[in-house]
Amino acid sequence: MYYVVKYSGSFGFIKPWTAVRDGKTFSQQFLTPSIIEGIRQKLEVSSIVRHKLTYSSISVQQEQTQTRGWEKKTQQKMMVRKQSILERGVMINPILYLAFETEEESHKSAKQHICLCRNEDVLFPDSEIIQLGEKEFDQITGFELRFGESEKSFLVGFNRFDEAKPMYGWLEIAGKPVSGM
Repeated sequence: MYYVVKYSGSFGFIKPWTAVRDGKTFSQQFLTPSIIEGIRQKLEVSSIVRHKLTYSSISVQQEQTQTRGWEKKTQQKMMVRKQSILERGVMINPILYLAFETEEESHKSAKQHICLCRNEDVLFPDSEIIQLGEKEFDQITGFELRFGESEKSFLVGFNRFDEAKPMYGWLEIAGKPVSGM
């Protein structure tokens, strides 16, 4: 039996590990093992056993960035940092379901907000805890990265919590996870 907490928010962005400084990047549609581990640590629970992510659409937004280095403008007698505009494909109205093994941990989690990856991507919990069996959880609409190596697995990044070891998983999609508006 799973104890499930539903989180929702206005927007969210999950930067793909392959997008170092691409000019245009769309949000990743799944959570990697290190993202789940970060959420687990924030919630102070022993484990998150399953998750599902869905959203209504993608909105391309512009973000102004500055380079790390400084450029010396000798004639103007000043130091400047170059700027650029990046485009981010941000999820609109993301909904994340987190499944816990114990009712106690689900209640603890239902009292806290989470962030997908950036601090501004805040998701708030519903107060209701949903009890579901594994097959019922499988039916929840959404994207879920199942962790591990199998014939369906692909490299999803490097784990920042485990000495940058490669992370693998396969994507399971249930229902229509992009609902439209």
